[in-house]
Amino acid sequence: MKKILLIISLTLSLFALDIKKAYYSSYNYEKMGDFKDAIKVLIPVYKKYPDGYTINLRLAWLFYLNKNYQNAIKHYQKAAMILPYSVEPKLGLMRVYNTIGDYDNSFKVGNSLLKTDYYNYYGNYYEIVALMGKKNYKVASELAQKMLTLYPTSVLFLNVLAENYWYMGKKDTAKKIFNDVLILDPNNIVAKEYLKK
Repeated sequence: MKKILLIISLTLSLFALDIKKAYYSSYNYEKMGDFKDAIKVLIPVYKKYPDGYTINLRLAWLFYLNKNYQNAIKHYQKAAMILPYSVEPKLGLMRVYNTIGDYDNSFKVGNSLLKTDYYNYYGNYYEIVALMGKKNYKVASELAQKMLTLYPTSVLFLNVLAENYWYMGKKDTAKKIFNDVLILDPNNIVAKEYLKK
């Protein structure tokens, strides 16, 4: 019996070592911008643990970086099913949906996420991006203002508030906010671009 337990223990330890090596290699490939190989080294881990939260989340991120959006969506959805209250896969889904211009699905996921975590920083930001994609600038600006009550110097939310004012035809107000952004972040590209227009 002791011999069997020792063999099982050694086998599990060796596989745990393989998992660490796979993740280590994957992160190194990602740093180099080699997303295909970053995915490839994780496939044996995925085959062994297809219902693992972490592996699905990691693969979703890498597929997103590799612009394979359908696989990214698939793995983010799977991670969200494995741990339904987790925020990470929902943020990932919103990012992917916004990237491909599927603002309706981004908004739907965002509503679900914000019911759980009303003031989630990136959840609100991605929701604003989806609203802007749908040209609903008024609601997007209200959401940006909500977040600025919590994060008054957030350049991210100041920029999207100014952009929404810009698209609503309130360009003087937008320019004032963009100038405020440049006080907080003198090299801010978004603010500089709008102030050139």
